[in-house]
Amino acid sequence: MPSSRILLVDDDRLIIATLAKDLRNAGYQVETADCGEAALELAGRGSFDLAVLDIRMPGMSGIEMARVLREHHGIAALFLSAFSDRDLVRQAVAEGALGYVTKPADSPQLIPAIETAIARSRDLTALRETQRNLERALAAGRKTSMAVGILMERRGLSEQAAFEALRGGARKHQSKLEDYSHDLVAAAQRLNRD
Repeated sequence: MPSSRILLVDDDRLIIATLAKDLRNAGYQVETADCGEAALELAGRGSFDLAVLDIRMPGMSGIEMARVLREHHGIAALFLSAFSDRDLVRQAVAEGALGYVTKPADSPQLIPAIETAIARSRDLTALRETQRNLERALAAGRKTSMAVGILMERRGLSEQAAFEALRGGARKHQSKLEDYSHDLVAAAQRLNRD
């Protein structure tokens, strides 16, 4: 189970003290803040698996804080609030909330929500990494296709012959096919501009 790092933010010091103690006893590493500025300072100094945020606090609201934590620190949020009106829930969801628990909440209620939110956060992180890898692969594939097209046009080769020539050139220069393709396309673009 845990050892996940939790950022707990609430302007009610009793709630912070009680929940932090219970979460630590459950094996979590917990940092606490009673306002948005303090939470952002903590986020800037370390990494967290999840932020558990009150929504209505003086200064920066929990919803605003969730946006900043997600965009600048990559920290997902679970909301803990005494308010459960639909508009607040919609706003929380729009800011990427991975859960919404209404107060009063104790640890037996909160821990399953935290574990679920952390698991979903890890899933989303893995999906974003997969997406980045696919985008890189597609970009490399486009460059390779463009390089094949250039060789077909300039040398009068078939697609297969152009691909084999491209692969042979990459081997000869001890380069990855994607890198060699990128260089060939860049050289062709420079020649076309001049």
